[in-house]
Amino acid sequence: MGSLSNKRVLLGVTGGIAAYKSAELIRCLQGDGAEVRVAMTPAATEFITPLTLQALSGNPVSLELLDTAAEAAMGHIELARWADLILIAPASADFIARLCHGEGSDLLSTVCLASHGIIAVAPAMNMHMWGNPATQKNLRQLRSQGLPVFGPAVGYQACGDVGEGRMEDPAALATMAGNLFTSGLLKGKKVVITAGPTREALDPVRYISNHSSGKMGYALASAAMEAGASTVLISGPVQLSPPERIKTIAVESAAQMLEAALHEVEGADIFIAAAAVADYRPASVAEQKIKKNDDDMHIQLVKNPDIVATVAGLAKHPLTVGFAAETENLEHYATQKLRKKNLDLIIANDVSDTSIGFNSDDNRVLLVQPGANKALPIMNKNTLAHKLIEHIAALLKTAH
Repeated sequence: MGSLSNKRVLLGVTGGIAAYKSAELIRCLQGDGAEVRVAMTPAATEFITPLTLQALSGNPVSLELLDTAAEAAMGHIELARWADLILIAPASADFIARLCHGEGSDLLSTVCLASHGIIAVAPAMNMHMWGNPATQKNLRQLRSQGLPVFGPAVGYQACGDVGEGRMEDPAALATMAGNLFTSGLLKGKKVVITAGPTREALDPVRYISNHSSGKMGYALASAAMEAGASTVLISGPVQLSPPERIKTIAVESAAQMLEAALHEVEGADIFIAAAAVADYRPASVAEQKIKKNDDDMHIQLVKNPDIVATVAGLAKHPLTVGFAAETENLEHYATQKLRKKNLDLIIANDVSDTSIGFNSDDNRVLLVQPGANKALPIMNKNTLAHKLIEHIAALLKTAH
């Protein structure tokens, strides 16, 4: 699997002869592990058909801003949340100008305005259009806003000119896109992350658990790995494939998760407790299946060890990050947890909102730490994971 493994790329195709290269670019992005969707401007459809790009991407192509068939007729918001990366290739001079000035006159430009993910442009235009002072001014502004600009290349152009302005080769663009997710922020560091639920057995066939999908913890593990960290993922039972290039330890119970965490945290720089650990477990586990006899059944529960507090209480402990899933008074309870457990950061989310959190691909969190809290808007968990790793890396830097 390539450097875009588990990444969601929205390929934005604008009007220009280089649009024919978008078909190959889809294949290159997919070959590097990305899931690809396509959004086209009206002008782009004059150069290549949506049907071609739909067949290659395996997803419907988004064309209209006001599309009643889209989710809640707000397709641009859904796409903006979905994408880890919006790659505009080819990016025409016209679209670059509109993007620079924050216009939202079509679907693609509106998606860019609504996105909290990475936006990158691959310019493609005539060499004289490329060299025009207005185009260069627009590109300088985009770069100043942190948008990566890929290319352009130098070579033969459709109009017969030879010079700068050709869209970069699709394979090169896919590599550049992958490099955006390899930051080096945690190079040489060790990060241990817990994820998913725990299961506390009642008997050989029944257990106590919760609704955690593990998606947030798995996304954090991938983001930490991409930031250069030696990453260990301690996972409860989930329906997710173990991430590539990450040491993954499968556990069932809270006791097993604690044992693995204490073993792996030695020498670690960061510990992120993203798992939804069961607070209690049955006092005893039946050796055989419990038979249904009476209308009522009473189960005695005992408290499980607090994994994140145990790690934070070690004499030599890593920077320790906890999660708080609450249904009310989010900031209050998260702040209490931060102080009580002596953590460096709490990532809190309101799980009473069923559109985010458990089992959802999206999340909205509040970062709670000593002296300052910060709310992040709703976004998909892969994008959020990268923002959280950036924040945690900055905390680690100031802690030393």
